[in-house]
Amino acid sequence: MPLIVKNTMKFFVYFSIIWIVFSGCQRKMTAKVSAVATNNIPSCIQQKIDSIKQQPVWNPPAEINEYNYSGSKVFLISANCCDFYSVVFDTNCNYVCAPSGGFTGKGDRKCTDFFKQAKFVRIVWKDERSRESKNRIK
Repeated sequence: MPLIVKNTMKFFVYFSIIWIVFSGCQRKMTAKVSAVATNNIPSCIQQKIDSIKQQPVWNPPAEINEYNYSGSKVFLISANCCDFYSVVFDTNCNYVCAPSGGFTGKGDRKCTDFFKQAKFVRIVWKDERSRESKNRIK
């Protein structure tokens, strides 16, 4: 094959590979941005998520769930470990109650009816980091 044809083919192969790599990255970034936008997470709850991500992985891993409770949208944040409260915040991150956890496992007793009355809406966020990264801060 002539040298010009070889160089042209190499150029197209390299160009194609680079194009595929960059187009794949663009799709991932777009998907992440749209996922955050469509989740409709209050900014203060997103700040709590960002704060948890800066810590080592909880045991069990952190999870934030949305519920309807007493006519309001609330967010239940799981406990970091044993004997800690799982806490409920409203959409402005005002503390509502702790329905479980603590030494007794029954929370702060301010919303003893939470798990009977609250209606689960969705999982807002779940820490998917591996337990192997528990000592590394991301």
